[in-house]
Amino acid sequence: MAFLTEPEPTRGVAQDVMPGVRRVVAANPGPMTYHGTNTYLIDTPDGLAVLDPGPDRAEHVQAVLAAAGTEKIALILVSHTHHDHVGALPALKAATGAPTVGFRTSAVDTFEADIKLDHGDPVAGMVALHTPGHCSDHLCFSTRIDGTETLFSADHVMSWSSSIVSPPDGDMAAYFASLNLLLDRKQDAVYLPGHGPPLPGPHSLVRALLAHRQMREAAIQAALRDGPADIVTLRERLYSQTDPRLRRAAERNVLAHLLKLQAEGKARQDGERWAAA
Repeated sequence: MAFLTEPEPTRGVAQDVMPGVRRVVAANPGPMTYHGTNTYLIDTPDGLAVLDPGPDRAEHVQAVLAAAGTEKIALILVSHTHHDHVGALPALKAATGAPTVGFRTSAVDTFEADIKLDHGDPVAGMVALHTPGHCSDHLCFSTRIDGTETLFSADHVMSWSSSIVSPPDGDMAAYFASLNLLLDRKQDAVYLPGHGPPLPGPHSLVRALLAHRQMREAAIQAALRDGPADIVTLRERLYSQTDPRLRRAAERNVLAHLLKLQAEGKARQDGERWAAA
């Protein structure tokens, strides 16, 4: 797949992304986060909105506040409740008093949005799209920026890598459906993801991501037809070239595929081993 790269960004400084949109990249680089989490500052009709406060790091909160300057932060938007996106939320909310905005049903007990959204709901000149799969409460936000149809795609579709789908909150069938939802949105010209650089002309990558998952699923089915296997064995067969740091993530993806196949009556579990149904 044609993933993108970018130089390591300057830390603690807001970078212009598009007219009215800046990002501060958190200093939480890693094999799952690339250079770090993108916290976006977005000029909206309702005032300045912050999308995804980022990890629980005081210096990142201070960088976001410094980027806002004298402008009042009116809203704190949450794409999903993974810790690298909402860890800083309590500190940012305490510093600003801004209401939080997120999906109507949170995936964690530690967060409940002040303003709850469902699929298709408007907020601050944008439209929320419920895109579960990576996380059950995952939202993308659609808007028009300087005449360009733009989607804040968070971790559902990223420019630098595919996403992990980790059960029980991650769901592979939902992930497939959410990718198809984005493919149906022909108008989107650029994605602004939760990690990595902007993704122009995004549909080719979305199609590639879906095809890649379908290929993995077919390979798992073929492996099960050869005989029962456990998840580690399947991971070694399917992800033999994977960075060792990502082996656990690969196993979670395999499990998500197996659970999808089980729900479809194509696989069954017998203790630690899985077999074709």
